[in-house]
Amino acid sequence: MLKTLGRTATALFLTLAASGAIAPARAEPDRIVDIAAPFEITGLDPAKSGEIFLRMNIVETLVDVDGQGKAIPGLARDWQVSPDGLVWRFRLRDNVRFHDATTMTAKSVASALTIARTKPGLLARAPIATITAEGDALVVITLTRPFTPLAAFLAEARAQILAPASYEGNEVTAIIGTGPFSLTKIEAPQSLSVTRFGDYWGEEPAIENARYLSVGRAETRALMAESGDADYVFNLDPASRTRLGKSAAVKLLSVPIPRSLLLKVNAGNPLLADLRARQALSLAIDREGLAAAILRYPAAATQLFPPSLGGWHEADLPPLASDPQKARALLAELGWKPGDDGILQKDGKRFSLMLTTYPDRPELPLTAAVLQEQFREIGVELTIDSTNSSEIPVRHQDGTLALALMARNFALAPDPLATMLGDYGPKGGDWGSMNWSNTSFDAALDGLSRSSDAQEAQALRQKVVSIIQQELPVIPVAWYQQSVAVSNRLENAQIDPYERSFGLKSMRWAP
Repeated sequence: MLKTLGRTATALFLTLAASGAIAPARAEPDRIVDIAAPFEITGLDPAKSGEIFLRMNIVETLVDVDGQGKAIPGLARDWQVSPDGLVWRFRLRDNVRFHDATTMTAKSVASALTIARTKPGLLARAPIATITAEGDALVVITLTRPFTPLAAFLAEARAQILAPASYEGNEVTAIIGTGPFSLTKIEAPQSLSVTRFGDYWGEEPAIENARYLSVGRAETRALMAESGDADYVFNLDPASRTRLGKSAAVKLLSVPIPRSLLLKVNAGNPLLADLRARQALSLAIDREGLAAAILRYPAAATQLFPPSLGGWHEADLPPLASDPQKARALLAELGWKPGDDGILQKDGKRFSLMLTTYPDRPELPLTAAVLQEQFREIGVELTIDSTNSSEIPVRHQDGTLALALMARNFALAPDPLATMLGDYGPKGGDWGSMNWSNTSFDAALDGLSRSSDAQEAQALRQKVVSIIQQELPVIPVAWYQQSVAVSNRLENAQIDPYERSFGLKSMRWAP
């Protein structure tokens, strides 16, 4: 079995095993669910590792999300909004206890949210004036202006509700949540353990104990699934998915998710400032062939948002297509002519761009290599820099970024508007537009954040999507599916398309 993964993956597996990062194969019946995923635990603060604590069902948020991305009751049983849209009242569930046995009150929730607002996260960008408690069961949030996506912002992992004992001042020193599992051990950046919380307010899980292990390499995670060293392996690369599909030891699950693979474009770069240049790059991409070869599922992105995002996907929008001949014609209109080596030249300069990407997602460097060849066919020279993902925001801020290939998650909150407001506001965003603006777009996005009329909101969404499609501040390449390998020892394992939970609370051991 090790031989099938090649020497590099085998050597890495043996190194991890020797260091204790991977436990030896376990004899039945072991009652601990082992979960492997690529995310490191970078600290206790929810602003750093909040998603992991949420996915492991340790913590919860005031508002939850269903499988269709709709905001639903979480720790708040319901909420009401004043007619002017400025006051939101959240009524808390009764008899919710933190893992230290203290009772959740409106005061503790208001305090946790107030602290969350001081940290990086969506709440820091919401137009909140005050967060206060009325009695023990009512949290009141007052806004400076109407802001319809507030409920979605409160569902973000970084807005999780922790017990007062979790804090020293504004610093998080312990993770004491309200979820069905409590944290028993943490060894950052690699692992943590949880056990079932006996005083949980909701339905008691069937699983008693679980462990989380951060494993960066996709090949190693796949090997752990195949060998039985992990029961739930999250985020498989295409090659491993193909191999594990033939294994009798696991079952594969997959689901479309609200994430897009796209090119971030510096519209202020002299080579890319003219819309025709951005259109040419888009026309050079064979999206269907790329998706089939690299991702190994039909996921060519004909627009920014995948069909799973409902109102944000515009079925009648003219799709992005591949047409290298038209791409070359557009660049010729701009005065570019092929040089001796086929690369376009004008005024003594080559049409040469640096593309920044990162290897954390194994499909990105491979996709970059395909784009390099496809762009060369229209005379555009691409140099690839596969580096740390943090270099994309750094180069955005210092202005040195030309192109970035990245995966953007539109489910940071259940409403993609939360992500769009940060990525495509008037000044752009680290993971969105760069040196691009459109007054009609800005007005539509602002209108969306204020509108409570469903028909008006849909018209504004269509306008936002249409303008991005026409002006290409980013160039969509592919849509994503999430895949998981699950041990046959487990039943009722699921994939959350909004990636908020590994599903521990619904799993059970097979008889």
